[in-house]
Amino acid sequence: MTYDNLISIENLFQAWDEFKKGKLKKKDVMEFYRNLEDNLFELHKKLKNKTYRHGSYQDFYVNDPKRRHIHKASVSDRIVHHLLYKYFYNIFDKTFIFDSYSCRLNKGTHKAVARLEKFTRIVSKNYSGQCWALKSILKNSLQA
Repeated sequence: MTYDNLISIENLFQAWDEFKKGKLKKKDVMEFYRNLEDNLFELHKKLKNKTYRHGSYQDFYVNDPKRRHIHKASVSDRIVHHLLYKYFYNIFDKTFIFDSYSCRLNKGTHKAVARLEKFTRIVSKNYSGQCWALKSILKNSLQA
């Protein structure tokens, strides 16, 4: 796929459709949606002219259930994230090990938990023996 194909208007609209799911009641998304075509064509122009620059992040805290510091990109930037995700997914997905579950089609949290339960049952001999797990946190490894 060429760069021009990647940043096509059609792909930007598809990225918007993926991005907007469950977010149309958010203020920043509603503002973007109000002038959707103008905003997407402007984003396309910046990408085509190679003048697009990722903006700064809005940071805030949420409590769900524990307090977390969130850094949120602008709507335009998140549309570009979706555009790039779709492109890179097809390249990288086939190189991931089977037991990578995050952000992958037909995977996710529930399947990861089911797989963990399966191996816990095997290692503990149907829960009759011990099974150990390591829980760790990598601080400052990702911007949330």
